[in-house]
Amino acid sequence: MEKNVEQDRKAAMEMVRISKQQGVPVIAIDGQIVIGFDQPRLRQLLDQAAQARPKLGASVADAASQAKKHPGIPAAGAYVGKVKSGSPAEQVGLRPGDVITALGGQPVQRADDVQRLLSAMPSDRAISLTYVRDGETHHALVRL
Repeated sequence: MEKNVEQDRKAAMEMVRISKQQGVPVIAIDGQIVIGFDQPRLRQLLDQAAQARPKLGASVADAASQAKKHPGIPAAGAYVGKVKSGSPAEQVGLRPGDVITALGGQPVQRADDVQRLLSAMPSDRAISLTYVRDGETHHALVRL
């Protein structure tokens, strides 16, 4: 914890040195520091960060919200609405109506869990995917 505080202090001192001002807005995105409101630089870094994140290629919703429309699906998980052609989700056989219940060995309770778990995983790596289709649990390895 003290190490992080020291790093933050040094970063703040560097911001003051670069900008010649105190109290300047500072944002760090993937280790890149942006001072002030440099909108073009912010957009560039945010786009780069979004492109670097692994993507499954499936649109998902909370299974709990879909349970009334689709009786028999699990109440917890991420309900697959669409699967993008050529995506990792399509390559492992995921279909609309499936419910993702685990990703990378971590449980998926809601649709938000899928993106959260994906953002913490490195690209170009195979991870485990558990899903339910027609009441049966299936396991696959998906390369992101």
